[in-house]
Amino acid sequence: MPVKQPRPGDLDAIETASRDEIEALQLQRLRWTLQHAYDHVPHYRQAFDAKGVHPSDLKQLGDLSKFPFTTKKDLRDNYPFGMFAVPREQVARIHASSGTTGKPTVVGYTQRDIDNWADLVARSIRAAGGRRGDIVHVAYGYGLFTGGLGAHYGAERAGCTVIPMSGGQTEKQVQLIRDFKPDLIMVTPSYMQVIIEEFVRQRLDPRESSIQVGIFGAEPWTEAMRREIEGKAGIDAVDIYGLSEVMGPGVASECIESKDGPVVWEDHFYPEIVDPETGEVLPDGSEGELVFTSLSKEALPIIRYRTRDLTRLLAPTSRSFRRMGKIVGRSDDMLIIRGVNVFPTQIEEIVLQHAKLSGQYQINVAREGLLDTVVVQCELQPQAAAGTDAAELREITQWLQARIKTLVGISTTVNVLTPDSIERTLTGKARRVIDQRSK
Repeated sequence: MPVKQPRPGDLDAIETASRDEIEALQLQRLRWTLQHAYDHVPHYRQAFDAKGVHPSDLKQLGDLSKFPFTTKKDLRDNYPFGMFAVPREQVARIHASSGTTGKPTVVGYTQRDIDNWADLVARSIRAAGGRRGDIVHVAYGYGLFTGGLGAHYGAERAGCTVIPMSGGQTEKQVQLIRDFKPDLIMVTPSYMQVIIEEFVRQRLDPRESSIQVGIFGAEPWTEAMRREIEGKAGIDAVDIYGLSEVMGPGVASECIESKDGPVVWEDHFYPEIVDPETGEVLPDGSEGELVFTSLSKEALPIIRYRTRDLTRLLAPTSRSFRRMGKIVGRSDDMLIIRGVNVFPTQIEEIVLQHAKLSGQYQINVAREGLLDTVVVQCELQPQAAAGTDAAELREITQWLQARIKTLVGISTTVNVLTPDSIERTLTGKARRVIDQRSK
């Protein structure tokens, strides 16, 4: 299908500004953010004082490295509203993380914050090829999770018609896609796989749906997953990045004309890449942990927030802002198997290399005695299941074990299952790893 190239008037002026103009704006907004946080958030005043720095010490962008990091623990320690920089009465909305352990991280927004958020998601939708008048099917979860409402407000701001479907009810998802004929879908990539499977289960060709573009986020996904979804659904798949502590979806988003990594909206967020162990700032192009400082947030300014996402900062291409490489994993989700660092996305890439395997997989880690054991479960493609005999199953199993051993460096037990054997995600992120070693 023809890619929608941006037209005059589609882009905000800052998206094509010079790097000097962008960095001047960043410095101005960064000075305001540091002072705002220092003046109104006791945690930041104490953290800055303990580090021996003051907002006035920021003379150039590189001086940000002098300031302390913020972590998820800091937000939890100040639960619920201790990190807010405005009186609670000025907070128009509250979201919270979907964390499964401990207290959630709470995020507040003033009305201006919500307006900025809507503007940035609208910018992200335009980058993905969406235009005023398009119909957007939102299948991210609504509620405290930022995905649904973030996508919803942004799509409305972009002048689109919104279908607020939320997650789950997969049969109804397919029905509404067929009946309402949306142009775009915003959803996690793993749940898009489930929707595609439901089309096939109903003997419908997902490539014949009205959807032209999928805007996928909320979990890491690979280039192999992009090819899988694009091939099966006949759409363009683009990546949107965000996290609740920094704003929600729309911190960065991919441009459909290049599909070369999410563009960081650097007029509102200042990115750094640091060494996960030492915290040292690394040069652009180096792989490390992504760190964000907000530049315009009023209710919850965030200073050098450690996302734990591992990626790289790349030179600008389709816009004047820098891009993020694909998230290769998270420094806190990384599995260490018998001394080898393993990321689930590495397994995903290998599984999707085999034509008869679908993108559904799960990694089970346990400990027998002193040794870690890894079981990788994957599924046959529905169309391949009937024609695959026991001998070919053994061949696929051996192939996958050998590829994982060669490319990742660990020994595994592989189970190749029939379609629909692995539990599907219905409302959000897929559960790719079950680690039983700490139980």
